Amino acid sequence: MSLSHGRIVLIETHAPGNLGAAARVMRNFGLSDLVLVAPIADRCDQNARQMATHGAAILDNARIVADLNDAIGDCVLVIGTSAKCGGLFRGQNVGTPREVMPRVVEVLQQDRPAALVFGPEPTGLSNAVITRCHHLIQIPTADEYPALNLAQAVAICLYELHVATSGLAATRSGARTPAADHASLESQELMFAQLQTALEEIHFLYGDKAGPLMHAVRHLLGKARLTDMEVKVLLGMARQIRWHVANHPDRIGEN
Repeated sequence: MSLSHGRIVLIETHAPGNLGAAARVMRNFGLSDLVLVAPIADRCDQNARQMATHGAAILDNARIVADLNDAIGDCVLVIGTSAKCGGLFRGQNVGTPREVMPRVVEVLQQDRPAALVFGPEPTGLSNAVITRCHHLIQIPTADEYPALNLAQAVAICLYELHVATSGLAATRSGARTPAADHASLESQELMFAQLQTALEEIHFLYGDKAGPLMHAVRHLLGKARLTDMEVKVLLGMARQIRWHVANHPDRIGEN
C-alpha cells in the first residue's frame, strides 16, 4: 500500500525548525505530500534546512496555500490534532493516534487522499478548523504539560500510521479492498452549507446553540464516511426542505 496519498498540513507554522523537522520525519515514514497554509516561518531559513536533512526535497516541493480549503478540499478524510479536548467543539470523535490511524489506512488503501492537520505552535487548531475535521487526535501526555512540540506531534502520528500500515500488510491475504466512492471534503462542505441553511429555515438551528448543534450534526454524519451518492442524497434532502419552506411558509413550526 502506498502512502503517497497521505498528506501533512501545517497551518501558520511559526518556527522554521518545525518545518524542517516535519519534512524530515515525513521522509522517515514514507510520506512526501506537505502543504503549508499561510506559513509564518520561511522554509528557506537556515534552521529549517538544517532540521530537514534528507527531507529537504519534501520541504522544497511543499505546496504553499493561503487558505485551508486549498489544502484539504480534495481529501475524503481530514484528521485534526489538538492538546485540548472536551467542550462543545472538541468532545466528539476524539481518539489517540493508535485509535484513529486505522481510519486513515482504510482511505489510503483505496488510493484516496487523507490529511493530518496541525495548527500554529502558539494556539493550536481553532474551533473553526476543528469543525472541518472528521476526527480529532489527542496524544496522551502527562497532565502537567500536555502541549507537545509541533514536529514531535507529527512524528508520533506518523509512527502510529506506520504501525497501522504495517499491521495491515502483515494480516491481509493479498486481496484488495474494493474502493468506496468516498466524497471529497469539498463536496461535503457544499452539502453541509445547504443542510445548515435548511435546518435554520425550519428553526432546528437557532440562537446560541446553533453553532455547536451544527457541529454535532457534522460529526454525526462524518462517522458515516459519506460516499458521493450519500452526499447527493443529503444535498437533495436539504434542497427539498428549502423548497417546502419557500412554498409553505405558514406550515413551519407545526407539530
